[in-house]
Amino acid sequence: MAQTHSRAIVLSIGDELVLGQSLDTNSRWLSERLLDRGVAVVRHVTVADDAHAIASEIGRASGDAELVVVTGGLGPTMDDLTREALAGAMGDELVEDGAALAQVRAWFSTRGREMPAPNRVQALRPARAECLGNTAGTAPGLRAAIGRADVFCLPGPPREMRPMFERFVAPALRPSREVRARIVRTFGLGESRVAELLGDLMDRDRNPLVGTTASAGVVTVRMRWEGARGADPPRSDAASGPGTAPFWGDGAIDDTERRVRAALGAAVFTPIGGDGDQELAAVVVDLLRSRGERLAVAESCTGGLVGSLITAVSGSSAAFTGGWITYTNAMKAGELGVPQDMFAEVQAGAPGAVSGEVARMMAAGALTRATHEIGGAAGVHHALAVTGIAGPDGGSEAKPVGTVWVCRASGDGTVDCRRFHFGGGRDSVREWSAVTALGMLRLKLDGQDLKLPGEQERWRA
Repeated sequence: MAQTHSRAIVLSIGDELVLGQSLDTNSRWLSERLLDRGVAVVRHVTVADDAHAIASEIGRASGDAELVVVTGGLGPTMDDLTREALAGAMGDELVEDGAALAQVRAWFSTRGREMPAPNRVQALRPARAECLGNTAGTAPGLRAAIGRADVFCLPGPPREMRPMFERFVAPALRPSREVRARIVRTFGLGESRVAELLGDLMDRDRNPLVGTTASAGVVTVRMRWEGARGADPPRSDAASGPGTAPFWGDGAIDDTERRVRAALGAAVFTPIGGDGDQELAAVVVDLLRSRGERLAVAESCTGGLVGSLITAVSGSSAAFTGGWITYTNAMKAGELGVPQDMFAEVQAGAPGAVSGEVARMMAAGALTRATHEIGGAAGVHHALAVTGIAGPDGGSEAKPVGTVWVCRASGDGTVDCRRFHFGGGRDSVREWSAVTALGMLRLKLDGQDLKLPGEQERWRA
């Protein structure tokens, strides 16, 4: 067995992954968990359901890294070939493991079913390998040694793979390096602008190393310190002195996070000491709950996406009352009280459905009507409204596809209405619109202001 694990290679098995029919989320999850424990993933490889190809990749990875993690190919069907491939890479015969067979049978028995004959193959293992128990499915995992490398084969479904990793792989790790990681998320600045503001913090020879990734307007800043096992990140001179107590006690990373926050200002939405993995919607929900405030939504082109992002957050019922999907003009008028004559653009002076005036009326209607529905002292404190042209058709010279108005109205009488233009296809426009609405509310709750990506005009009262 390897003395230490400094490098790892992740192999993902399946025709559906190679062909792009399914998204490989396992590699990302494994890379993050391994890095958190001081083991750097140096390569991801996706392999089709071919026993020779899988065996070849396992053999190559075992020569290049001290740890190899394989996911997928442990099912009961003829295209599940990881067991056979591992045996080939080891030069072993497959043997039946009695304990693994009992586990597979028990899985079916507890569900009142007999084990189907094809599932017996899941109890096979290379003669010198061991089976790993599966508490969430029928496929036992496998553990083996090839040369200096430890090889773990885990099931493909994440609900089975993740518990098996935590139970068997994580305790077996012997990292050679100490790794500390920190994440800060931002909304309101493009990735290139974030990089510009961070400046020499993103030098590639720096430790902690700082990098960025972007998705739907959210730019994530990742900080990673690496050092000898058992070492602590040094405290730089900039992190000492009055008023500079560490956020987490991690010296150089604390100093780097301070500098990142200072450079990016109002765009940062990750709370100090908070979970860097928190999505924007989760931060908004936490802010609303901490203030004892509630939100309603009125959506047109986003079709309920803002509400969906909010309700994906556990505990959102304490901060979110619901809302309206007013896709047609008739619904905007009937449900939210927007005057019908505002929609007739052909008439002189009519703003049309995609306009600041209609967005303001939608937000005001949602705020008033949601408060009336709830009644009592609680009320609704904020409303978000979105109306726009997601495409691919429906645009005009004056209002091209991607034109979106987002409005935030609050019980304190403030209204913030902004016109945006978002590029990309229909899904992109809708996603950007929903995230931008949440970003505008977050700025309000934090007492901040920022010109947002795609913003072209604003109206505020």
